[in-house]
Amino acid sequence: MEKIREVARCPGLYCGRYLLENGNWSECGACPRGFKVNETSLCAPCTDQPVFYDWLYLGFMVLLPLIFHIFCIDNISSVRTSYSSTTGILVLHLSAFLEVGIAAVLTLYLADPMGTFEVRSCRVRMLSDWYTLLHNPNPNFEETIHCTQEAVYPLYTMVLVFYAFSVCLMMLIRPWLAKYFVPKGGKVTIYAALYLYPILALLHSVFGGLIYYSFPYIIIILSVISSAGHFAVELDQTMRNLILSTVRDVRNAVIVIGHWALHAYGIVALTELKDPVFHLTLMALVPLPAIFYILTARFTDPHKVHTD
Repeated sequence: MEKIREVARCPGLYCGRYLLENGNWSECGACPRGFKVNETSLCAPCTDQPVFYDWLYLGFMVLLPLIFHIFCIDNISSVRTSYSSTTGILVLHLSAFLEVGIAAVLTLYLADPMGTFEVRSCRVRMLSDWYTLLHNPNPNFEETIHCTQEAVYPLYTMVLVFYAFSVCLMMLIRPWLAKYFVPKGGKVTIYAALYLYPILALLHSVFGGLIYYSFPYIIIILSVISSAGHFAVELDQTMRNLILSTVRDVRNAVIVIGHWALHAYGIVALTELKDPVFHLTLMALVPLPAIFYILTARFTDPHKVHTD
């Protein structure tokens, strides 16, 4: 009877038992980090590998601060007046890529198993895996059993570690570059990022599961809106000018290509390329939002709207 009691099932979705040093099973509670409750309420080690969708999600979380850095740095370029300031803008862009890239590499290198670029994970099964805090059982409405744990190990903590590395690297690298290359406006990008990272960490902590399941749609929708906003700032909304400004201006061309790349990333994340031949043909739709805007801009020109 004692043996049966020790391995009895635990209440709740995420409460489990783990083996103690004396050979007995623990009371029902949270599993250690890197473990997850199995069907018999025992804490089993995570032995899965992140699936393709998981890697795309992690890539999205890396892209978020990078896109924000690029946006802030690009805003400084509107006041550049000399070749040196243009060079400074490029240096800051390079700095942002290095900060985010090195932070991502360090995060992967330090993930379990440490020292490799492989990741040992627990497979995400459902939305509640991200919110174990909300599923602590209360048997018979008496004492609550606290079983909060990282059931999506290590997708939750990896992102927070990445943000921490990004902040540290930014503070080590960018102030020196901003001081020598963009002394008048470079510090603004640092201040903005110091606001950004806590906001991103808070959003990830609260809405991580929702973002995990919806980020492909977020990418596609925001890339379309941002692309339209980019063309909308042009004073001359004629088809000829919109095309020429994109082709002749390197900055505009890079922005448009960046939007297309994000749109393609969203399509890949949405389809997961489960049917490679068909889903890769969907890449032909990537330029469609930009083409649609250019072709229809003349019909939305406020100067051509007549009122009685």
